[in-house]
Amino acid sequence: MAGYEQHLLQGRWVHSHEEDTDDEMVFRPADHPLPPARGRTSLEFRPDGTYLESAPGPVDVPESSTGSWSLEAGRLVLEAAGNEPSRELEITGAEDDRLTIRK
Repeated sequence: MAGYEQHLLQGRWVHSHEEDTDDEMVFRPADHPLPPARGRTSLEFRPDGTYLESAPGPVDVPESSTGSWSLEAGRLVLEAAGNEPSRELEITGAEDDRLTIRK
């Protein structure tokens, strides 16, 4: 399992579902040109260890959640604030312009 550096993840990433494969989700930096969509999930990883996740809600209004993030042996650990459960996501690739996570 590859190790990734935190600075590669910092910033806002937007789900580019058009590029997804059967087993990977693809995220692009927020300034990357993407085709129009009704809504896209985004993940913002801040240098202070907090994150903001935004996803389309049931009536096309974005819903947000926050918490802390860390990297542990190639896994992205998201500790949500409040009653939300924690999640671990396996990173399969991290570059300046592309982040891939196993589904």
